[in-house]
Amino acid sequence: MTGIRSGSLVAAVLSVGLLAGCGGGAGNQPESFENFTAEQIYKRGEYELENSRKPKDAVKYFSEVERLYPYSEWAKRALIMQAYSYHRARDYEEARGAAQRFIDTYPGDEDAAYAKYLLALSYYDQIDEVGRDQGLTFQALQALREVIEQYPDTEYARSAILKFDLAFDHLAAKEMEIGRYYLKRGHYTAAINRFRVVVEEYQTTTHTPEALMRLVEAYLALGLNDQAQTAGAILGHNFQSSPFYEDAYAQLRGHGLQPEARGDSWLTRIYRQVVQGKWL
Repeated sequence: MTGIRSGSLVAAVLSVGLLAGCGGGAGNQPESFENFTAEQIYKRGEYELENSRKPKDAVKYFSEVERLYPYSEWAKRALIMQAYSYHRARDYEEARGAAQRFIDTYPGDEDAAYAKYLLALSYYDQIDEVGRDQGLTFQALQALREVIEQYPDTEYARSAILKFDLAFDHLAAKEMEIGRYYLKRGHYTAAINRFRVVVEEYQTTTHTPEALMRLVEAYLALGLNDQAQTAGAILGHNFQSSPFYEDAYAQLRGHGLQPEARGDSWLTRIYRQVVQGKWL
């Protein structure tokens, strides 16, 4: 990233000395930056970012660069550094705002890809808990997709792909959590609806084997043996070495059944696709 790479620590330290006297004599007056160059103020911001326990301490310096030297190269660097500083401080809303301003102001700049990536991270870094509002996950997926599609040859796209997969997996995890909740309480139809979402919409995630096993369990509880057998057959076709298949197989055998496609349901259609190699 341009901002992190630019400048030396020596220059930054010298800038600290230059800027130390900006305040009033009593130390309670606002700092004045008019007598310093954009580079000096910027490097003070870098110094604060690297050495302060509060990353947001750097923001005021980067903001001053943008205010005093709005059309300079340093202003452009300072804006992306504002986004980075806010993100470091976990002030995600401000990080998004600064990143979006950079994208709007410098859409063709080489750092636009990084700004877009920071914007995506500002959503992604808030979805660390399964129980959190899934709206953030959807926003993260959309923003990560834009990084991947708009900047496919960058390091940020490669990182975005990995995070996209994890965010996608997170959505499936939420469906599984709710489905297990319903299943445990005997609300089998509600549970089936959740597990079906995982199988149909999130089939590339790590949660698909368990979703199929839970479908076997729920359908058996409802006496819908054809569906249970078909779910078991799909599970065996794709995840035969999974412990979830062993569990599903044991459940079916306990009812005198085998994992095989039977009847005509949404699972049967998926099974036909599997056999034809068009699914998973």
